[in-house]
This record gives sequence, structure tokens and C-alpha cells, in this order.
Amino acid sequence: MFNYSRRLTSPILVGDVVVGGENPIRIQSMTNTSTLDTESSIEQCIRIIEAGADYVRLTAQGIREAQNLKEIKEGLLHRGYKTPLVADIHFNSKVAELAAKNVDKVRINPGNYASLSNKSLKEQLAAADYASEIDEIRQRLNPLIAICKEHKTSLRIGVNHGSLSERILIRYGDTPEGMVESCMEFLELLREQDFTNVVISMKASNTSVMVRSVRLLVKRMGECNMNFPLHLGVTEAGDGEDGRIKSAVGIGTLLSEGIGDTIRVSLSEDPELELPVAQLLVDHILEKKDHHPIIASASTRYNSLSPERRTTHPIGRIGGSQVPVVVSDRSQNGDCVLSPDFIPDFIYLGSIINVEILENQSYIVDNTLYAAQFAEKSNIFPLFGVAEKDEWKTSEAKVKFLKLQYLDLQDEALLSDLKKDKLTVIILYTSHVNGQGEQKAFIHTLMNKEIDIPVIIQRTYKESRLESLQIKAASDCGSLFLDLLPDGLFLCNESLNLQSIDACSFGILQASGRRISKTEYISCPSCGRTLFDLQTTIKAIKAATSHLVGLKIGIMGCIVNGPGEMADADYGYVGAGKGRVSLYKGKVCMEKYIPTDEAVERLLILIKKHGDWKEIEVKE
Repeated sequence: MFNYSRRLTSPILVGDVVVGGENPIRIQSMTNTSTLDTESSIEQCIRIIEAGADYVRLTAQGIREAQNLKEIKEGLLHRGYKTPLVADIHFNSKVAELAAKNVDKVRINPGNYASLSNKSLKEQLAAADYASEIDEIRQRLNPLIAICKEHKTSLRIGVNHGSLSERILIRYGDTPEGMVESCMEFLELLREQDFTNVVISMKASNTSVMVRSVRLLVKRMGECNMNFPLHLGVTEAGDGEDGRIKSAVGIGTLLSEGIGDTIRVSLSEDPELELPVAQLLVDHILEKKDHHPIIASASTRYNSLSPERRTTHPIGRIGGSQVPVVVSDRSQNGDCVLSPDFIPDFIYLGSIINVEILENQSYIVDNTLYAAQFAEKSNIFPLFGVAEKDEWKTSEAKVKFLKLQYLDLQDEALLSDLKKDKLTVIILYTSHVNGQGEQKAFIHTLMNKEIDIPVIIQRTYKESRLESLQIKAASDCGSLFLDLLPDGLFLCNESLNLQSIDACSFGILQASGRRISKTEYISCPSCGRTLFDLQTTIKAIKAATSHLVGLKIGIMGCIVNGPGEMADADYGYVGAGKGRVSLYKGKVCMEKYIPTDEAVERLLILIKKHGDWKEIEVKE
């Protein structure tokens, strides 16, 4: 739990590239060209490969596309590119069988590979029918297994939260448990045929669901003596900052636990742009390898498969049942200009004096400055170091901040003081290479000692690029927030725009589901099935709706993962045919086959009709 080590999986061969075992964590992407357009697909595959991909995936929605995969593969080989190709299949088992003869791996989705929805609800609920249902799946799956064995083609069993079969939904709902059962059914059928050339993925657009389902699957596979390698990804993560942070929260959490053998960072951008982000994330995680051990005991009150929020007592706006706070570091130069969209709860000034203090803003200053100048101010609070314990204990401030690291908890007297204190918030910093593990150990120690003091995690970076900070901070902090452990976030990075750092903090909290501060867009990364210009459409929808804080809007290129993957969305915009779009309110289709040049405006009308629209506030 606290120390990094990779989960040992069985190595499998995909083309000439092995995944799993002690092999490197593989990175991959997916084309968004039409698979029938041979030359465009070859050219995009080359761009993806040259950006660093170990595998390239292409969609094959029909027989013609599956046949043309052979032409694409031969074209790549002719140009000297041997990178394995993966076919992405939905609905049609015959397409999967043909694709398995032409590429190195085939991805199938248990949710729609063998649909049995023609049965009545009563039949699907009946336990007696379960064996016959599994037999129907077996009859469709076994021919594919035979072809894969003959052609040495590997399989990916790719479960999506948004496209579980109706049979699974009836029994389990759209839950992590349902995702795991959907996967295990197929794994048992593969084991019957002694077919082990298998990779598994469990994807969702909700990072909490994605992480929980993978953790639960790893547990179940361990109980069944299965060690298949895992492919990680957050579906419909979006573009820009949101897509990077959301992917890093979900994928980074699991990689930090040693889970994951290959990853895809799904961005609603050109596919070759995904690879540098994926490699940055992998490289950051691998810095933890062979780190100095963290000695700690996990709290018995913590369950990684179903986390509950750590109980803390509230101090002002911090802790208890309140959303996590954001602290902004302005201690380097006193620049207190804030973005009106991301206003932090506290500004840390350190020892800087010459700053205009606003009455409606809260500040944290070093204790020496607080005692000298600000003790009478109701919106300024002191920060104590561990060497200032005596001053901390005698301070009469209404809220006190105490900066600690894990090693400080070796002081039994300090633990006793913390247990009695009701006015202190801990600022938890770390200099350990596995800072996430050390901060987790600190909080678990508090839980073991029944100390309910609120904790704000502080992480300090020296990144020169904002993207690097987004990826590293999201992967380092996301796990802690997904596990509902901290009460706030305090990011520091000297050389970057301070407002952008604040936006990153709020983005991490939103991606982990802990605090909503902006409109959320659940948008797919686009593929050969996409039926409109996805990137242009996303920009248009964002431009019109980004002020609707708290609203979730799904933007999906096609129907395959559309309504299901955006199940959490309030509204949906889904490709329904060439040049046509369908609009959804929740899971219900409200308008069908709207021309794309009218669809964005019709979406806004739909939002207004249901009372979720508000005008843009003019901020003075």
C-alpha cells in the first residue's frame, strides 16, 4: 500500500512486442482516420509510431474495415514499420474473427460482443437461464479463440463502464462489481479453451469507478490464480488540461500501486499527442522504483475497494463533511492576482509583508510574521514549523496550521498533542521520492491513533512546463483524494504562472470527484467511427457552456460508447450518422438526427428548456 512495486503478470506476445511480466510499461494510441482510407490510416499510424507508440489500434466496425486492416498492415511493413496493430471491435463477432487473421491483437467488448437482449426481463433475471446464456456466449467466442490460436493473435477483453450488457446491468447495475463480473465471465471461457494470450482493460470516464473496478478485478483474479496483464485508461477524459489531469488521476493512481502493463491516455486531440503525455506519466511513476522503504501499518478502517471519507473534525471551512480546500502559494513574490474562475480558499504569503490584504480573502503567514503584525486579523492565520511546537501550543489563533512530515510522527508527545487539539490543521509535506506513499502512511498513522485532525497535503515541484506539473501532481495527489483521505491541496511550483497552478489544484479535485468548480466535459478521443469534426465541436460547445459550473456534458463521436459512457452526464451530444447528431438529457434521447450545423444551438436550447441554463455573470 505504501511502497511501490509492480504487480507481477504473465508476459504475452503482441506481434513482436511483449507486454506484462518485467517488460516496460507499454504506451499506445488509436487512429481516428477511416479504416477504409488506407493511405490516411498508414500515415497516421506512422505519426503515432514515431511519437513513441508500442502498439497502434484501429477501429473495424464492419467486414470491409476488417479486411482493409490487412492492407494497412502490409503498407506499414512495406515502409519499414513493424509496430503491432490492434483491431477495435464492437457488436459483430464475425468482424472480430476476420480481424484476428489480419492484425496482432483484437479488442472485444463483453458488453456488446454477445448481446442476449432479445430475452425477456424475466428470462434474464432467472438464475436457471444463466448457464444457457453463458453457453450462447461460448458459442460465439470459441471460433474467435480458435482463429487467435492459429494466427498467434492476442485478445484484449475490454470492459467499458458505459456499455455493460443488459444482462449484467439487470444483475449488478452499472457498478464496478458488474464490470468485474462481465470480465470474469469471458476469462473463465478463455481458460476453458486454454487460451492465455490475453490482456484486460476496465475503463470508465469516472476515475473513481475506473480505479475501484480495476482494484476489484485484481483481487478477483488473484483469488482465481489469474495473472493477466492490464491495459489502463480513462475513457472520454476530454482535451487540454482536463484530459491530462483526469487521465493522470485515474491511470497514475493504479500505476502507483504497481498495477498496469500498458496504458493509453485518451485525449480529444490528434492521437499522436497522446504519446508524450503517456510517456511522461510512466516515467514519473518509475522514479519510485527501488525507493527507500516506508514503514507503516494500514488502518483497519480503510477499504481500498470501497473507500469512505476519513472522519475529521471541522475547523472553519476545513474538514468534516466540507469539500477539500485549495491553498495557493504566493510566498515567492507576493503576487496575489487571482483568476476569477479559480479563487483559492487560502493564500499562503510566507513572510511577505507588502501585500494588500483583502477582507473577503483568507491568508496563511509564517508564525513569526503573524505574531509581529497580524495577530488581531480575523482572516489571517499562522503557520508553525515542528520546531515551533511551544509557540503552536500556546497560540490563541482561531485556526492554526502546523507543517509536518511523516517522520515527525515518531514523537509520541506530538501525537498526544494532536489528538487533543481542535484548532489545528496539518500541512503535510514530503521530500520522499514516493511522496504519495509517505503521505498516505502519515494519514493512516493518524487513523490508527484515532487522531481526527484535518490534513492538507502539500506537494512542491520544479517544473518548467505546465503539462508536466499537471501530470505529476495529478498522479501524486489523485490517489489520496480518490481514497477520500485529505481535506485540502497545496501545490507549489516556483517557475509557472500562479493562476495556472491554482487551476491545476481545482482540476485535480474535480477529476477525483471531490470538488466541482467548472463545467465537466465527457468527450471521447475520436476514432474511425467518429461521425463529425470532434475537436471543432468540443471547442464550440465549451465556448458556449463553460460558465455552467457543475453541469456535465457528454460529447461522443458515435453511438458505440455514447449513451453508456456519458451515463453520468446531464446532457449528451452524440454522432448518429454522417452529418447528423442526437441530443440526450441524461440517458434519454430527446432529439434525433439533427444536422451538425444546427446541433450546438439545439443543445443550448435543450439546456435552457430544462432550466439548467444561466447567463454569464459580468465580473467587475
